Amino acid sequence: MLDERDRIFTNLYGQVATSLRAAEQRGVWDNTRRIVQKGADWICKEIERSGLRGRGGAGFPTGRKWSFMPTDHDGLPRYLVVNADEGEPGTCKDRDILRHEPHLLIEGCLLASLAIRAHCCYIYIRGEFFRERRILQSAIDEAYEARWIGQHNLHDWPLDIHVHHGAGAYVAGEETALIESLEGKKALPRLKPPFPTQCGLYGCPTIVNNVETIAVVGTILRRGSQWFASLGRPNNSGNKIYCVSGHVNTPCNVEEVLGVTFRELVGRHCGGVRGGWDNLLAVIPGGATTPLIPARDIIDAPLDFDTMQSLNSALGTGGLIVFDKSADLLHAIARISRFYMHESCGQCTPCREGAGWIWRVLSRMAEGRARRREIQMLLDVTSQIEGHTICALGDSVAWPVQGLIRHFRDHIEHRIGAKREARGALDLFDLK
Repeated sequence: MLDERDRIFTNLYGQVATSLRAAEQRGVWDNTRRIVQKGADWICKEIERSGLRGRGGAGFPTGRKWSFMPTDHDGLPRYLVVNADEGEPGTCKDRDILRHEPHLLIEGCLLASLAIRAHCCYIYIRGEFFRERRILQSAIDEAYEARWIGQHNLHDWPLDIHVHHGAGAYVAGEETALIESLEGKKALPRLKPPFPTQCGLYGCPTIVNNVETIAVVGTILRRGSQWFASLGRPNNSGNKIYCVSGHVNTPCNVEEVLGVTFRELVGRHCGGVRGGWDNLLAVIPGGATTPLIPARDIIDAPLDFDTMQSLNSALGTGGLIVFDKSADLLHAIARISRFYMHESCGQCTPCREGAGWIWRVLSRMAEGRARRREIQMLLDVTSQIEGHTICALGDSVAWPVQGLIRHFRDHIEHRIGAKREARGALDLFDLK
C-alpha cells in the first residue's frame, strides 16, 4: 500500500486551491531550475532508470520512447503533445489532474520538452472538458506571468504551451489521429511507420504522452529515479491513479502503488464489493477496451501491466469496472460494443463493418434470440478484426467480446437455451 509521504498527487480531490501559490506550497516548481541545468540527456536517463511506463493505456517505457527522437539537428522544430483526450469508458483520472493538479502537468511539460529538445507543447484536451480547460488555461497564464514558462523564462529553456480543444471524437485519443486533428484535419489514424517520433505534427519529430505520464515527471526528477523504482513491482514501477467504478460501495479515483492487489485496493479505498466479496462476478481492469476477468482470477491479483497480461487482459488506463452477480454481462458487453460501433472512424473495413455486426449479434444474444453456433461465429469474427486495422480501435471492438466468451460462454449458452425453451422453439443446430 502507498505510504502518504510517497504520494505524488497530493491534491487529487481538490481539497485546496489549484493556484500557482498553492501548488508551490505543495512542492511543485521546487528546484526546477536545478533540474533543467542537468540537461536533456540526464533527464532522459533518469526517467528510463525510474522504470516509468506510459499511463495512457499501452504501458510503453517512457524513457525509451523519448530516446527514439532523432539525435541529429536537422533544423526541424520538435513538438511535445500531451494527450488529454480522455474518452475511455470507466476512466476519469486525467480529468481530476487537469482540475486539481494543473501545475504538476505544466512543470512536467517543461521538463519533458527539454528532454526531447522541444520548444513548443500542445495539450489536446477532450471536447467535453470545458471546466477543465478553463482551469488549465488559468494555470498556464499564471506560469507565464511568473516566468516559469515562455520564451524568456527563468529556467532558460524557452517553451510555449498551447491548449487545443478537441471535438469529442473517441478515436482522436489515438496519437496519430490526435495529430491529424491538431493539424486541422479529420481525426483519422495514420498508417505507421513512419512513427510520430520521425514524422509527427506538421511532419516534424513529435512525442505524444498521456497527462498522468507527464504529470509525474517533475516529482520523479526531484526525488530521484531510485525512489520511484522502489515503489511497485519489478518492471511495474511507481504510483498509479486507479479509477474504480461499478458495483463497489464507494467508487473513487485513488493513487496507489502500481501492483496493489484488487482486494487491497477495493477493500481499503472503495468499501469493498457491493454485497460482499462472494458477490463479485467479474472485473474489467483497464477501461472498457480491456477483456474482463472473472472474480476467481482477479480478486487477489496484483493490478500491474504484466499480471494483467498474464490473465489475457491489460491494465490499460487503470479504469476498473466492477460487476457483482446481479450484473447482466451480456447486456454490458453489448453496450460497450455499441459505443465502439458509434466511435469507429470508418476508415478500416473490419472495424467499420465488424463493430456494428458484433453489436447486433450480441444484442440478440442478450435477448436470447440467437443460436449456440453463433457464439463460435462471433469469436471467429473478432479474430478477423483484431490486428487488422490501422489503429487499436479494432482491437477495442474485439477484446471485450473475447473476454466474455472466454470466461462466460456457459452464461451465453444458458441465456440462449432458456429463452428458446421458454418460446418452445427447437433448433437442430443446438442438439449436441
